[in-house]
Amino acid sequence: MKRLPDDWEGSFVETVVPASQSQWRLDRYLSETDLPVTRSRIQRWIRAGAVSVNSVVVEKCGHGVSEGDVVAVTIPETPPSTAEPEPIPLDIVYEDEALLVVNKAAGMVVHPACGHARSTLVNALLHHCGSLEQFDDPVRPGIVHRLDKDTSGLMIVAKREDAHAFLSRQLAERRIKRGYTGLAWGRFAEPSGTIDAPVGRHPRFRQRMAVVEENRGRRAVTHYRVSESMEDGSLLALALETGRTHQIRVHLAHLGHPVIGDPVYGGRHKRLAGTAPRRRPKLKEMLGVLRRQALHASELEFIHPFSGRTHSFKAILPDDMKQAVAMLSDNTCTTGPRSERRGA
Repeated sequence: MKRLPDDWEGSFVETVVPASQSQWRLDRYLSETDLPVTRSRIQRWIRAGAVSVNSVVVEKCGHGVSEGDVVAVTIPETPPSTAEPEPIPLDIVYEDEALLVVNKAAGMVVHPACGHARSTLVNALLHHCGSLEQFDDPVRPGIVHRLDKDTSGLMIVAKREDAHAFLSRQLAERRIKRGYTGLAWGRFAEPSGTIDAPVGRHPRFRQRMAVVEENRGRRAVTHYRVSESMEDGSLLALALETGRTHQIRVHLAHLGHPVIGDPVYGGRHKRLAGTAPRRRPKLKEMLGVLRRQALHASELEFIHPFSGRTHSFKAILPDDMKQAVAMLSDNTCTTGPRSERRGA
């Protein structure tokens, strides 16, 4: 993978389409060149009028190129990052010149957004690294994939543009393996299964996601396995095949087993009200310990962009989830999973 010089922004790059890539989409063709950037960034360049084919500006990403076409890109300058470095402690699992693996704490927002301008993972990373190459989105430098604010666990952060492009391509091709540990309400009828249901915006509550009809959402696939079945909940090992917003939380709620502690998808007081009165005080105490959704990104595996080696990492459960499991395990079921009556 070719690394362009530090002052490559604002420069002019020109390529000629070979026969092997004739009839490719323009964005796909450029993403396969030596430009060490993501396809999404290339698409923004095209829409901004920064790309021409045979000296004619083309603003459609799906424009087909032909053998011998001269494709030119005037690389726009990236606006400076608006995030400020902040001395926030980080749990860094691995670091080299290209990337970091961070064990994100629950409660930490990944990048600045409306209502969260400071104290984010990006602010902490800028302080730790000194700087990050500004690419793709100056608000989210280095971020390859995200976790919800109250989901803890492992994340990859790229330090360099070429590393970010390589890792983003792995993510798009579903070659980055992400494993989660979660606590869900109730006991599952089967010890393992796959949830294959499209996820999109909730038709009424637009800040939430929901399982929707195929033409209104994107395909989403979650695999689960019951690690431990308890009277009121189940400890799950979960694997993502796709990475939609709130995917695990939405899928488990759709099954009638919302993530314990999840206030958005019915996993907190709404579900507590449906439990047996004799168990309710103890479960209320558990929710007092677990002040967020019980979801932890516990496993991560990817190919390093420069060495080509496979890197695998695991992160143990944080203390609040350990305590919640211990409190639920007082009534551990020894007969295996069974069907659960809705509302029980």
